[in-house]
Amino acid sequence: MINRHIWGIVYFQARAVEADLKLQLKTATRPLLARINDFLTSQKVQAYVVGGFIRDLLLARDTADIDIALRADAFEVGPRMAAALHGKFIPLDKVNRVGRVVLSNEEAGTPKWQIDLSTIGDGIEKDLKRRDFTIDAMAINPERIMTMPRLDTAELIDPHHGLEDIQKRTIRVVSQTVFKQDAARLLRAVRMAAELGFTISDDTQELIRRSRHLISGVAGERIREELLRLLAVADSGHFLLTLDKLGLMEELAPELGQTRGVEQLREHHWDVFHHSIKSVDAVDFLLRRGSWPYTGKEVLDYVPWSQELADYFELGVSGGSNRRQLIKLAAILHDIAKPQTKVVTDKGRTRFLGHATQGAPIAGGILERLRFSGKEIKLVTDIIRYHLRPVQISQHELPTRRAVYRYFRDTGDAAIDTLFFSLADHLATRGPNLDMDDWRYHASLVGYVLTQHSMKEEVVSPARLISGHDLILHFGLGPGPEIGQLLEAVREAQASGEIATKDEALSHAGHLLNLRKGKIRHAPPARKR
Repeated sequence: MINRHIWGIVYFQARAVEADLKLQLKTATRPLLARINDFLTSQKVQAYVVGGFIRDLLLARDTADIDIALRADAFEVGPRMAAALHGKFIPLDKVNRVGRVVLSNEEAGTPKWQIDLSTIGDGIEKDLKRRDFTIDAMAINPERIMTMPRLDTAELIDPHHGLEDIQKRTIRVVSQTVFKQDAARLLRAVRMAAELGFTISDDTQELIRRSRHLISGVAGERIREELLRLLAVADSGHFLLTLDKLGLMEELAPELGQTRGVEQLREHHWDVFHHSIKSVDAVDFLLRRGSWPYTGKEVLDYVPWSQELADYFELGVSGGSNRRQLIKLAAILHDIAKPQTKVVTDKGRTRFLGHATQGAPIAGGILERLRFSGKEIKLVTDIIRYHLRPVQISQHELPTRRAVYRYFRDTGDAAIDTLFFSLADHLATRGPNLDMDDWRYHASLVGYVLTQHSMKEEVVSPARLISGHDLILHFGLGPGPEIGQLLEAVREAQASGEIATKDEALSHAGHLLNLRKGKIRHAPPARKR
């Protein structure tokens, strides 16, 4: 006998979500649920809407995913459902008979629905007992959702008191074996807490600590997905500290553990590990997605910002990640080589010489283990490799056009990301001891370099004046690395405004050749204006 819990209005919080739940069903979900219910009825298949879909409806959260448990083989029902709904069936787990129906909605602004179908052969209550957290272990007959006149008459199957935990905004495991069944749930608990604004119950936190070693058996792809979803949340630095508190951070990247307690230069407010986490918060703050409690919001007044930049940081990179997430990932790893590069000079000054250069490949190795794509790894490692470069391109004055050209040449696709990360690094260095004069200069430097980026054809990537073929014909050179070196030197002079025509480019190349041969001792004359 299925234990059905009639949901009355127990707490005033339940009343608060009543209108939102009915609104969600009327405006976004009801038509699709009606089609699904009609199909299942026609097939005489007993089914239950389960899991996160119910949770999100109760919380009035937007969702484009529907989880359905079938008293039938999902691999048999799924293709027929996909055909009826004009979608596509995707097998997910042949052993456990789990599949997905994907519906591509052609209407602008409407979601792309995913309907996950699971097979239950021994009753809905046993199926719910195998789920991870109580807030995802509820079910309801889809026909009841369609016909209920009022929310307080809805029949929830809730043997693990998920509704009560939703009202308490708590994440609690269904059983003591959930992490042994699937260790990716260790990360999922923290990620869900971040996304929902919930807290993890004390007993669940303790179970995570005891089970943390199991994360080593989880496929890198699944860890990557959970980590990216965590980094998509504003103020995710707080939840990275939760990962650390639960012992998961070092399980994911033991290299990070070596940064804990490593003291830095006296201007640093935090050790290397906590500075890295604070850098994540600083990125969110600068990208207008989070808070920074250590200074006033006026620090943002000096930082360049526009809708174009906001859109830029939301651009996809690869496999569902965007630039904002990957800058935050670089923030976590940017000082990972500091422990092995730390030296103390004769004068007692601490130095981390080469930590950016050495840190990039270490970070790349971590990301390869977690199955990040080549594009993602390159962006993150380039930010790390060049994260000191923005403050090195000038000395308390605006950089030259030659310096700007070299910056964009070397940083490539990571140029803008690195500029903003350098500001985040600055904030996370000083913390509450920020010097506003230094900050204003740094922010103005970033603004200036960004304006130079808009002069792409002149400064960042000027059109080529001469080719390697021109050098071979004009100077009788043979193929080799010297050709490329001369072309780059000519292009750099062009970006700096020293030359502007083909004749000037050839003359400049000739001067460089004579300098290398020792025929002259002086650089070519500057272009007359």
